Amino acid sequence: MTYCIGMLLERGLVFMSDTRTNAGLDNIATVRKLRTWEVPGERVITLTTAGNLATTQAVVGLIDERTKAPESRNPTILDAPSMFQVAKEVGKTLRDVIRENVQGRSEASAPAFGATMIIGGQIKGKPPRLFLIYPEGNFIEASTDNSFFQIGETKYGKPILVRAFEPAMSFEMAIKLLLVSFDSTIKSNLSVGLPLDYQTYTTDTFASGRSGRIMGDEPYYRSVSDGWGEALKTAFAKLPEFTFLDS
Repeated sequence: MTYCIGMLLERGLVFMSDTRTNAGLDNIATVRKLRTWEVPGERVITLTTAGNLATTQAVVGLIDERTKAPESRNPTILDAPSMFQVAKEVGKTLRDVIRENVQGRSEASAPAFGATMIIGGQIKGKPPRLFLIYPEGNFIEASTDNSFFQIGETKYGKPILVRAFEPAMSFEMAIKLLLVSFDSTIKSNLSVGLPLDYQTYTTDTFASGRSGRIMGDEPYYRSVSDGWGEALKTAFAKLPEFTFLDS
């Protein structure tokens, strides 16, 4: 399992993903699950992945291979006319990879090869767009009513996003909010873990924004993690006391 988030803000896009992959408690590794493709001045596209590692790596590998071989008959996300067409191509690639892996096996084995993806970016002349892609290859788009997507282990980190997310927030505020969401998930599920990768994109720049990797021993992450825990205890203590009706 993993945890990834993509947000559509008024000022652009922000992505964050964990890096843990495991095949049992004694086989844990760190794998990058966030990838960006860029044509400076023309387009920037970022993809995050969750699910079967062989499936996600095959999809990313195929997409990357095609971008480096433009003479191929296969379409490439670097010449797609819109982000909708980019999402459509990535969805088709995901569906094809899963079908190939399942071929010759029972239909019941299909979920084992499943994966979900978040892809977002901007192509010159069009606004930034964000999509959630399902294993079947179909997808939905973020909007003002639903401005962020989560994939992987989503339930532990969602409450803080629902309560605190604001489309007008800065990238710095968004990263802080994401760290709280990830910290809540990491404390609740061993299949999600540090370090965390992030990527931002500012609308109409057509260049990758700030990116980085947040380690577990980073002072800021520790201050957010500890501070959020203390803030919850303080807020809980300030709530009205419960009393039994017969007391």
